[in-house]
Amino acid sequence: FTEEKLGQAEKTELDAHLENLLSKAEYTKLWTEKIMKQTEVLLQPNPNARIEEFVYEKLDRKAPSRMNNPELLGQYMIDAGNEFGPGTAYGNALIKCGETQKRIGTADRELIQTSAINFLTPLRNFIEGDYKTITKERKLLQNKRLDLDAAKTRLKKAKVAEARAASEQEVRITQSEFDRQAEITRLLLEGISSTHAHHLRCLNDFVEAQMTYYAQCYQYMLDLQKQLGSFPSTFLSNNNQSSTAPVQSVSTPSVLASASASLPSVSNSIVTSGISELKSSSGSRKARVLYDYDAANSSELSLLAYEVITVYSIPGMDSDWLMGERGNQKGKVPITYLELLN
Repeated sequence: FTEEKLGQAEKTELDAHLENLLSKAEYTKLWTEKIMKQTEVLLQPNPNARIEEFVYEKLDRKAPSRMNNPELLGQYMIDAGNEFGPGTAYGNALIKCGETQKRIGTADRELIQTSAINFLTPLRNFIEGDYKTITKERKLLQNKRLDLDAAKTRLKKAKVAEARAASEQEVRITQSEFDRQAEITRLLLEGISSTHAHHLRCLNDFVEAQMTYYAQCYQYMLDLQKQLGSFPSTFLSNNNQSSTAPVQSVSTPSVLASASASLPSVSNSIVTSGISELKSSSGSRKARVLYDYDAANSSELSLLAYEVITVYSIPGMDSDWLMGERGNQKGKVPITYLELLN
């Protein structure tokens, strides 16, 4: 081997097919390791938790059960909601959000478990099983080739007829052993194509597990949004707007009309039934404010979420607005920000 590296000895080259198979096995092993490690990072971003799981796995012991990040956030929200009072709007919303976060945490656990069984384990089995066998047989092939080349070198150097005959016999034996080992290695390497097919099925299982997880998360958040009531997208900037940049669209009736279409059915029923009933009468009603609202001009009334004000209609007023009263303060208020009280 040393003489080959120094260029002082000839080397028996493997056939092109076997070399291609060896190359395919090497990059299969390389990319399988990278994909496996990055999948582990994706499923468990915390490196300390990954190390802990690895240690417990090597010790053949079950890792202690701990809350994951969504579950921990959910528990904090539930505890805060109970502290603020489940009867308050904020407390109730926190509890609902916390319960949803905990459901997402459970779905996250299921994704990790399913992915570990159906995707990571087969990849790891290849690295620690099949590829180790290939590596072992490849080393044997390397040794057989070195034995063959050493025998060929001795044959070239043999001067005496007896020594030459012995060297020829040794070359025949080492050549036979080399050919047999090359065939064994070739058969093992040709199994890489089957490995790719198996890993493809595992990849499909992983994608399906992710699809299930994201579908569950989407459904949980959709249900939560329906429970909380969706905030009109037109007004999302109100919480972040600067005092020097008033939002013109807030006072635009056409924008309000389109935004009201995105409210949940409960709000729509209030707008269509309760508001129309109020407009047809000359009386007033109490209404709860759903969201903060900054008045665009002096004719409007600024609102704070969850406060209760008195509202009534004035003949000729735009259908998207009501008059609101809070103590001595009066002004127009958008109906999409109100929930009429019985």
